[in-house]
Amino acid sequence: MLNEKEEFQITDFNGWINKEIKLSKPERLNVLTAPEVLIDGWVLKPVDFDENKKYPAILDIHGGPKTVYGEVFYHEMQYWANEGYFVFFCNPRGSDGRGNEFSDIRGKYGTIDYDDIMRFTDEVLNKYTNIDKDRVGVTGGSYGGFMTNWIIGHTDRFKAAASQRSISNWISKFGTTDIGYYFVDDQQGGTPWNDPDKLWWHSPLRYADKAKTPTLFIHSDEDYRCWMAEALQMFTALKYHGVDSRICLFKGENHELSRSGKPKHRIRRLEEITNWFKHYLK
Repeated sequence: MLNEKEEFQITDFNGWINKEIKLSKPERLNVLTAPEVLIDGWVLKPVDFDENKKYPAILDIHGGPKTVYGEVFYHEMQYWANEGYFVFFCNPRGSDGRGNEFSDIRGKYGTIDYDDIMRFTDEVLNKYTNIDKDRVGVTGGSYGGFMTNWIIGHTDRFKAAASQRSISNWISKFGTTDIGYYFVDDQQGGTPWNDPDKLWWHSPLRYADKAKTPTLFIHSDEDYRCWMAEALQMFTALKYHGVDSRICLFKGENHELSRSGKPKHRIRRLEEITNWFKHYLK
C-alpha cells in the first residue's frame, strides 16, 4: 500500500516460503564479450554456500531471443540453488532492453549470441572458483532450447544438457510454427526455396553428429510455436549417433508449460530436469 509516498506491506501470502527454503541473492557480473559489447549477467550461489567446497553449476538461457533476464525471482533457479547448484544466466546479443541494434541478430543465430554466452561462461568459471568445471550443465527453453541444441553440437564443455520446447531445424519450423509464415524468413534471412543452405546452416540438427553431451528433451504435444517434431528430430539424431538422451513429452500442454501448465506437469518438468542434472553433475 502507498500512503503519503511511503510503501507499507499489507499481505504476506508467501511468507511461509522463507521458513522452508532460503533464497540466493543474484550477484551481478558484467562481461565485455566484444569491443564495446558489455553483457549483463548474474550468478546465484548455492544456498548455505561453503567456500571450501566445489559445486556443480547450471547455465540457464532465456527464450526469445528478444526477452531479458534480470534480478527478479526465478523459481527454477532458486530451486536449483537450494539443491546445491551455482546457477548463472546472462543477456547475450539478441536480448531485449539495450536498444534495437543490440537485439537484432537476424541472420546471425548461433554466431555472436553463442560467442557472448560462451565468453560469459568463461568469465563465470574464472571468477567463481568454487564451481567444478567438470560438472557444468546447460538448459533453456524456446530460443534457449535452440541455443542448448546449438551448444551441444559446437562444444562438449558441458557435462549434461536439458533442451526445452526447442528448435532444431529451421526448414521444418518454417512450415509448421504458429508464429507466422514470415517469421523464419525474417529471422534467418532465407526460405526453403530461395536459400535452404542458410536455413540448414543455422539449424542445430545439422551439427547433431558432433554432439557428445547427454541431453534431455522436454516438449509438449500441443506446442504449436515450436512443434514436437523439433525435439523428436534432435532426440532421434542423438540416439542414432550414440549419445545418451531422453525425451519427455507432456500431453495437453503447449509452449507455456513452464509458466502456465498444469501444476502437476510443471512439477514433473522441474523434477525431470533436476534429476537429469543430478545424475550427470553430482
